[in-house]
Amino acid sequence: MSAPALAQQPDPPVLQPDTMAARVAACTACHGAQGRAGADGYYPRLAGKPQDYLYHQLLNFRDGRRQYRPMTHLLAGLPDDYLREMAAYFADQHVPYPAPVRADVSAATLEAGRKLARDGDAARSLPACASCHGAALSGMLPAIPGLLGLPRDYIGAQIGSWKNGLRRAAAPDCMADISHKLTPADIGALAAWLSSQPVVEPYVPDAANSVRLPAECGSQAQR
Repeated sequence: MSAPALAQQPDPPVLQPDTMAARVAACTACHGAQGRAGADGYYPRLAGKPQDYLYHQLLNFRDGRRQYRPMTHLLAGLPDDYLREMAAYFADQHVPYPAPVRADVSAATLEAGRKLARDGDAARSLPACASCHGAALSGMLPAIPGLLGLPRDYIGAQIGSWKNGLRRAAAPDCMADISHKLTPADIGALAAWLSSQPVVEPYVPDAANSVRLPAECGSQAQR
C-alpha cells in the first residue's frame, strides 16, 4: 500500500552545479527550500530577511557568538565575502508565508504578549518590539529582522538564548539587555502572540533610519 503513495511524491528540484542554490543546499536541507523555514519549529525562515542581518548571523555562528555546533561546523573557515554572498542569496528569496497557528494559550496571555510587542513596559524600561522592528514588525534595514512568520518555539528559544548568554551580537548588544528584563512569562506571552499573527504582504523591512531606535544596537551599526 505504501509504494503508490511514495510514487506520487514530487521529485526534488535538480540543482544546477556551481550556482548559489547548489552551494547552499546544506542550508536548505534544514531551513527549507529557498530558506522558507524548516518543518520542526526550530529552523527559522531565511527568505527575505535583511541581507545584513543574515550576514551578521552567519558571522556570529562562525565566530562563536551564537552557539549551535552544526552551524559552526558548516561555516568554519568560510571567508566574509562568501558569507555575504550567502546572505544576499537568501535575502533575495521571496516566497509566501504560511498561515499562522494560533497558540493554545489564554486570551490574557495573548494580550500580555500584544502589549509588550506594541507598547512595551515603561515601568521596567522595556521598549516595545515595534519601536525597533517596525510598526508592521517587518524589520528595518540594514540589519533588524521581521518578527512575524516565525514559529513559537523558535521565538521563545532565541529570547531565552540571549537571556542565558548563548546568543550574542556586536556590542552594545541591545537584545541581550532587553532579554534580561523579560520574565519567563513575558517570553512565553511574546512568543505566543508573535507566532499567532498573520503576515500581511508586502511584508518587507522598513527603510533604514525610518524610526529612531530607543537604544543603541551594535549590529545595526555594524556593516
